[in-house]
Amino acid sequence: MRGKTYLWVKAIVDRIMAVAFLVVLAIPLIFLTLFLACYYRGNPFYTCERAGLAGRSFRQYKFKSMYDDVLGEESGEKQRISPVGQILREWSIDEIPQLINILKGDISFIGPRPLTSDYMALYTEDEKRRLEVKPGLTGLAQVNGRNTISWKKKFMLDVQYVNSISFWIDIKILFRTIRVVLLREGIDQNETITAERFKG
Repeated sequence: MRGKTYLWVKAIVDRIMAVAFLVVLAIPLIFLTLFLACYYRGNPFYTCERAGLAGRSFRQYKFKSMYDDVLGEESGEKQRISPVGQILREWSIDEIPQLINILKGDISFIGPRPLTSDYMALYTEDEKRRLEVKPGLTGLAQVNGRNTISWKKKFMLDVQYVNSISFWIDIKILFRTIRVVLLREGIDQNETITAERFKG
């Protein structure tokens, strides 16, 4: 199954699966939220603006993984990742609140990863094609190197996904994602799980 019919069915299945996961994970998510609220002494969530389908902006939800930047931007993102946040990122637990984004229709389970709207001005015409489908929790780039591959390679894989999107492609990505998370693949030799900023 592929094409517009598949995209319509996929959107329905996404929402059904998101509800199911939220119900099953409700109790551990409540405890994790309370723990993070105590750990960070404040808001346990991190929100940011991202570019979605056709470049439309939406607010992305994640569990907080970094300390507040009290020293300014000079302190750097990598230096602000907390020990707990490092674990959340390595196991992709920080991504779970995006189930809410799936319920809202902002993203899908499978698709190109949503990036900041600032990057759109830096895309080539071919790279802009990644915005032709909904972004996702995981995608072709995430199961082929995660943050150990270049931006050029990531965007090439994103466009490849747009060109070949189908039920079977999504199933393959889903199962490969499980492997990547369990084996902690895509983390570089310095244990880095944060990508460098895209500069065009």
